[in-house]
Amino acid sequence: MSSPLKVTAEALAAEAASLRHKLGAGLRTLPEVGDVHYGVTARQEVWRDGKVVLYRFIGQQAPTARVPLLITYALVNRPYMVDLQEDRSLVKGLLAQGQDVYLIDWGYPDRSDRFLLLDDYINRFIDGAIDYLRQASGQHAINVVGICQGGALSLCHAALHPHKLRNLITMVTPVDFHTPDNMLSNWARLVDVDLLVDTLGNVPADLMNLSYLMLKPFRLNVQKYVGLLDILDDRRAVQDFLRMEKWIFDSPDQVGESFRQFVKQFYQGNGFVQGGIVIGDHTIDLKRLTMPILNIYAEQDHLVPPDASRALRGLVASDDYSELGFRGGHIGIYVSSRAQREVPAAIAGWLAER
Repeated sequence: MSSPLKVTAEALAAEAASLRHKLGAGLRTLPEVGDVHYGVTARQEVWRDGKVVLYRFIGQQAPTARVPLLITYALVNRPYMVDLQEDRSLVKGLLAQGQDVYLIDWGYPDRSDRFLLLDDYINRFIDGAIDYLRQASGQHAINVVGICQGGALSLCHAALHPHKLRNLITMVTPVDFHTPDNMLSNWARLVDVDLLVDTLGNVPADLMNLSYLMLKPFRLNVQKYVGLLDILDDRRAVQDFLRMEKWIFDSPDQVGESFRQFVKQFYQGNGFVQGGIVIGDHTIDLKRLTMPILNIYAEQDHLVPPDASRALRGLVASDDYSELGFRGGHIGIYVSSRAQREVPAAIAGWLAER
């Protein structure tokens, strides 16, 4: 006799047997997996400033694009989400499209970096890497892909040095930090960031990770680990899971003074929209952005809601502005199978038209 939920004794027994099988398989699979790594594409260091390194990725064939393409990632995570594994790599896809791809690796800040400012990240590191690429390539301006927080930093750089950028691409980049559905921003606006930084110095990576996990506490702290049971008999799926976990928890500490500036001027002050972002001695005005812009956002993004990204359209002066909505989330835009098919081709096609 079935229950009102249509759960039969036979179905429960089958489910229990399947679970026993998967747990047994896990006892064999997990010891065989070993350590997992991310960052699969060959690369070479071409420029360095302290802990910050500029890498050039090496594809299977020489690039056909003459203009270098620089990826600027967020400070809060390691940048190799864009080159996670062989079949999940934005970098590999861009190389296959003939792009000459470079990436800034911010490294792991320590106490000696506590007093670095956003001015250092934008006018020293990003600008230094771009100047190197301009000189090395013989191009007066290069192409930039700014991702998440790296997109916000790239927008600031573009406003300060617009002549150095030929085309600007932003991906899942927050612009309006005060949209109603931005839970992370709502939290950040309530933080006494002065007390936090004055107490801790650099902000520990574990504290940052906990904040992100608590945005979706059940999904990110319980459900995904329960879901792990379903793949314990699939070695490759387990490796993929562990690789993602390693990336999530391999986060750098956040430089105290830069963190203070970013929270105050962006999250709390909503400076792109309201004004008031000051980098060095200069106020950021996005109306100085007249270069072609492609703004890519994720339609199911819980960290950077679509409206937070789409606000860019009304703030720049470019008469060549395009948007691309990706059906996926903040991480899926780099690693999903859909992303591998759609995103590199869209970027390369957009660049080729310009």
